[in-house]
Amino acid sequence: MKSNKPEIKELLGKRVLVLDGAMGTMIQRYALTEADFRGERFIDHPQDLKGNNDLLSLTQPDIIMEIHEEYLEAGADIIETNTFNGSSISQADYGTEDIVYEMNRAAAQLALAAADKYTALNPDKPRYVAGALGPTNRTASISPDVNAPGFRAITFDELFDAYFEQAKGLLDGGADILLLETIFDAQNARAALLAIDKLLESKEEKVPIMVSVTITNDSGGLLSGQSMEAFLYSVSHFDILSIGFNCSPAVKELSPFLKELSDKAPFFTSAYPNAGLPKQFGKYDGTPEQMAPFMKDFLDNGFVNIIGGCCGTSPDHIRVFADLATNASVRKTSEK
Repeated sequence: MKSNKPEIKELLGKRVLVLDGAMGTMIQRYALTEADFRGERFIDHPQDLKGNNDLLSLTQPDIIMEIHEEYLEAGADIIETNTFNGSSISQADYGTEDIVYEMNRAAAQLALAAADKYTALNPDKPRYVAGALGPTNRTASISPDVNAPGFRAITFDELFDAYFEQAKGLLDGGADILLLETIFDAQNARAALLAIDKLLESKEEKVPIMVSVTITNDSGGLLSGQSMEAFLYSVSHFDILSIGFNCSPAVKELSPFLKELSDKAPFFTSAYPNAGLPKQFGKYDGTPEQMAPFMKDFLDNGFVNIIGGCCGTSPDHIRVFADLATNASVRKTSEK
């Protein structure tokens, strides 16, 4: 049962909120082995499981809980579930499609337990769980075969079904929010949003939905070729809490795109960029001190309502961002 917390929309009207940082690079710090990923339950699984971070919510829950608590201790208002690759489409790489619902429900339950613990410690700073839905490793808009431009590796209906199943697990596990993140294809996003709408209708519930896009070129476009403005208009009819950017580009290059989004979006806005670009062995070189001036600029200019970190960020980054958010002015929105 979820604890009694104010509606997050209410808090966003009063202050800037802080999202947590990376999960994957935090997991890397534990140097887990194949046996660690398998645990007792999957010891005889026929495929390799090392690298399936989402599975750790079932096989190494103490590690995932520890990471959540580190981010909450650093000042995060919202923590994401460990489910970025938690769809049946992505889990097919490991032969674990049959446990997707359980995996997502367990991940949400873990995050909720951590959030409720910290809310109880300081009821004036309630903590929220965002059920994370990643983009999957398929695109509905682009052919993976240059010799067959009309071919698609996934259908819209397959995406819809996968997102419906994942979102159901997250909500049944107690997620306060659903976060559709790292969007690179508007068709994938539309399938997800329609699936969430259908799910909420069947459950007779209303749940805040956050949407976050990753842009891949200097003009601020998605991988599928759509501009951010076009994407914004394509999802504006959905009941969305916030829209923003995560992952790329680098934080220092994000400002003009955030300004445009802030000027045009009728929703709350967010930004949680990478800590620079990955270097050798997957390490990121963007320190909290290097990122802080850019994040402060976003806040000082009133571009965002939610800040946080993506790949390579850590509790140290979130602690700095939370300090910046404490005295930041609230971005006004013409939200519907």
